[in-house]
Amino acid sequence: MKIGAVFPQLEIGADPAVVREWTTTVEAAGYSHVLAYDHVLGADPANRPGWTGYTDKSLFHEVFVLFGYMAAITTTLELVTGVLVLPQRQTALVAKQAAEVDVLSGGRLRLGVGIGWNQVEYDALGVPFEKRGARLSEQVELLRKLWAEPVISYDGKFDHVDEAGLNPLPGRQIPVWFGGGADAVLRRTGRIGDGWMPQSEPDEHAREQIATIRRAAEEAGRDPESIGIEARLSLNAVPEQDWRAYVDRWRELGATHLCVNTMNLGLTGPREHARVLRDVLPRLT
Repeated sequence: MKIGAVFPQLEIGADPAVVREWTTTVEAAGYSHVLAYDHVLGADPANRPGWTGYTDKSLFHEVFVLFGYMAAITTTLELVTGVLVLPQRQTALVAKQAAEVDVLSGGRLRLGVGIGWNQVEYDALGVPFEKRGARLSEQVELLRKLWAEPVISYDGKFDHVDEAGLNPLPGRQIPVWFGGGADAVLRRTGRIGDGWMPQSEPDEHAREQIATIRRAAEEAGRDPESIGIEARLSLNAVPEQDWRAYVDRWRELGATHLCVNTMNLGLTGPREHARVLRDVLPRLT
């Protein structure tokens, strides 16, 4: 199992020197990858009674720009979106941005994608919120065509490309993983995904979800063992004495990756996040 670190962007601030120090410390500690969350806009909850989730006070670094920066200051870390809200974005632009990060990092991007939940973002970006699920599968198909061929034509329900292509190409198919736990997500992962990113416990429900993915893969003529699983250990949500057992249960379920989240631990600053990550890794491997 490869173990990565969640970029603590809600608590790290905007100082590039701090981002650099956290990133290089995580790489030196031996983590295999960094996973960053994605949001474009935070909603002001003042006139939204009952609003839950991120707000305008929640700091989110833009993932592709962040990874371009990280690519220049690291040599081994895989750079993972967890997850990019794909349907609210222009597909060709995502293909371009992802290809560029992959080229500049030497093939270290992994693209985790999902449909998201924040209608405020969709409205601001000019994309219909209610069609986000239907759009996602088509977008993945188009991304892969754009990454594979210098010139393509594509005529889908949501996107149209007329004899055009990316340059530079990434030189490979960038892995596309899906986040979410709905049955449609699980089946989509089995049919076309390179991996799945659950945010659940390593319990019998997770075992059933993995079985759903594997059945869908077999029905699509794919090798179910080729589909990765990226679990998440939030240190604040699991008692310290159970951290290793939690990771071992995910290993037993077949997880290929796991990332460690240090947010909401009450840490005093970015250096504390890096210190905790450095100290906890030997206990999980």
